[in-house]
Amino acid sequence: MSKIIDGLYYSESHEFVKVEGDFGYVGITDYAQHELGNVVYVDMPEVDDEVEAGEDFGAVESVKAASDLVSPVSGTVVEVNEALDDEPGLINKDAFENWIIKVELSDKSELDGLMDAAAYKAFINE
Repeated sequence: MSKIIDGLYYSESHEFVKVEGDFGYVGITDYAQHELGNVVYVDMPEVDDEVEAGEDFGAVESVKAASDLVSPVSGTVVEVNEALDDEPGLINKDAFENWIIKVELSDKSELDGLMDAAAYKAFINE
């Protein structure tokens, strides 16, 4: 059973957003890391890059597959999780603690188009 955390926003492409003020921490969900298997590489954007909701911003590679990362929100990347450069497997240990990028949100109304925990749980159990 995949872990799903209340209070986060979820996309159909299995990214999450944890909102703190005007910032969002974006990563992949526990469900996604289970599906991928052992993560061996995370391709991340640079600080100051712009991300657009619905657009690719990087990729996660595992021993089984590579998966594009699709941003659930638009904004400017203010931080990347550099720990993942050295240890991408941190995503397998705890996908929600090991976010990939921190974004300054340019349009918080985009969050309205994402799923809450209950909706995401129903979505992955379909």
